[in-house]
Amino acid sequence: MEQRILGKTGRNVSIVGLGTWQLGADWGNVDPAQAQAILAASVEAGVNFFDTADVYGDGKSEQAIGKFLADNPGLDITVATKMGRRVDQKPEHYTLANFRQWVDRSRKNLGTDTLDLVQLHCPPTPVYSNAEVYDALDTLVSEGAIRNYGVSVERTDEALEAIRHKGTASVQIILNAFRLKPLDEVLPAAKAANVGIIARVPLASGLLSGKYTKETTFAENDHRNYNRNGDSFDVGETFSGVDYELGLKAVAEFEQIVPEGASTAQAAIAWIAAQDGVTTVIPGARNGEQAAANAAAASVSVSEEFDGGVRWIYDHYFREAIHPRW
Repeated sequence: MEQRILGKTGRNVSIVGLGTWQLGADWGNVDPAQAQAILAASVEAGVNFFDTADVYGDGKSEQAIGKFLADNPGLDITVATKMGRRVDQKPEHYTLANFRQWVDRSRKNLGTDTLDLVQLHCPPTPVYSNAEVYDALDTLVSEGAIRNYGVSVERTDEALEAIRHKGTASVQIILNAFRLKPLDEVLPAAKAANVGIIARVPLASGLLSGKYTKETTFAENDHRNYNRNGDSFDVGETFSGVDYELGLKAVAEFEQIVPEGASTAQAAIAWIAAQDGVTTVIPGARNGEQAAANAAAASVSVSEEFDGGVRWIYDHYFREAIHPRW
C-alpha cells in the first residue's frame, strides 16, 4: 500500500489506516477475539497505522492493540492515541500533571515505554491557543514519554490554531464526502507547515457504506442511536452531523458515481485519500473482511469526474447546513 510521511513525525504510514473506536465501545458490543482478527486483517492488507484513544472502552481499545503488538513483535506499526476526555471538559484540566497521568496509563495499556503520537482529544477550544499546553507536551517529548504530539479537532478554526504551533506534528479532523470544509484552508495550511492530516469519520458513521436504510436500527449502546442529536458529545461525530434521512438521499446520489469495480465505502475512502494534503484515512471495521475491504480502497483511482460529483452532492445537500458549523 502507498505510504506517506505523517507530518513532523517523519514516520511513513499507510494511506488507509485503521480507526479503533469500535474496538472499545460506542458501536455495540465488541468481542476480544474479533478485535484481534480486525487488527490482523488490517496489517495483512498493508495497514501500518492504528488510531485509538484512552477513552475508547475505557482503555479496551488501547489494550487490544497492546496485546496484538505483544503477540506480533517486530511489526512496523505506528500507533496514535488520544487523551483528555477522561475529565470534565474544562481548559484548566489540560495540565502537565494530568498529561503525565494520562500518558502513563496509555503506555501501560499499549505496552510501550514511549508513545508514537499523542493527540489532544477534541478539547475545549481555548486549549488549542494555550502556550502552556504546548510547553507541557514538549516536556513529555523531552522526557521520552511520547515521540510526537498532535491534536484532534471538531472545527476548522481549531485546526488552524493548532497548526500555528511549531510542535504540532499532526491534525486529526472529520473529512469525508459530506464534510468538505477542511479542503478550503486546513489542508493547504497543514501542507505548508509540514503537519500531517489524519482524516477521521470517513464513512460518516457508516452512511457512506451504502448499507443503511430508513428501517436500519442501531443498538442502544451505539452512538448512532444515543448521540444522534448530540446528547453525549459533538453531534458532528455521528453521521458527520448530517440529517440521517437527508444523508440517505445523498448516498443514493453518491452510489451513482462510484467508480466501476469499487464498493461505495471504498470509493468514499479513496476520494479522501486523493485530496492534496491528506496523509492517512482511518475507517473503522467490525470484522476482518471489512477491514481488508477498507484497505483495498487504497488502490481505487479517483477521476476528475468523480471528484466533481462528490463536490456537487455536497453543495446540493449539505453545504448550507454543514459548512458554517464546523
